[in-house]
Amino acid sequence: MVSEERIEEILMGIRDAVVSYDEEACVQLCKVALKRGIDAYEAVIRGLAAGMDIVGELYAKKEYFVPELLLCSDALYAGLDILRPHLKMEEAEIKGRLIIGVVEGDIHDIGKNLVKTMFEAAGWEVYDLGKDVKLDRFVQEQQRINAQVVGLSALMTTSMLAMPRVIEMLRAEDPNVKIMVGGAPLTRDIAIQYGADGYAPDAVAAVQEAIKLLEAPQ
Repeated sequence: MVSEERIEEILMGIRDAVVSYDEEACVQLCKVALKRGIDAYEAVIRGLAAGMDIVGELYAKKEYFVPELLLCSDALYAGLDILRPHLKMEEAEIKGRLIIGVVEGDIHDIGKNLVKTMFEAAGWEVYDLGKDVKLDRFVQEQQRINAQVVGLSALMTTSMLAMPRVIEMLRAEDPNVKIMVGGAPLTRDIAIQYGADGYAPDAVAAVQEAIKLLEAPQ
């Protein structure tokens, strides 16, 4: 049986590999985690996601820039490729349907991809529209899919200004859909101001927020 100290060492190694954009080390440590019986979800949350949290802080403090961000994301995705097949659905049935995308004018999709993975791991059916998504496409896809939740992501202050318009368009077509927003420049106060139903500062909180929205009385 693997000791708690060894588990912590492996998870911190994954975290540090993401921060130091060491793709090879990240892959190897994710394989070690699985071999040692560490739950893949734990490895994502306490390893990969924890690493990206630090990367986000370094980026905000201007200690990391776009090149470092991209290299860290390469390490993250390489680790996710190893762990994703081992993520267990909490139950067999689909918990909900989520449409997610990065709004038009923004090509930063690291956070969005991590949110997508967390929802899939929690048993949701996820429709990923990608990055730089035209505003009317969110509406078109919602008409087609009829998701319970639509997630809008933005990393730039300029692109997040499009969110109120998307929310207005979605509400006009489907007053019952729950709309969540997230991304570095956003806060819960801004989310409320924009007319969103929910806000999450990170991928783990996003799943919890979505569940809370669906469980809330109509």
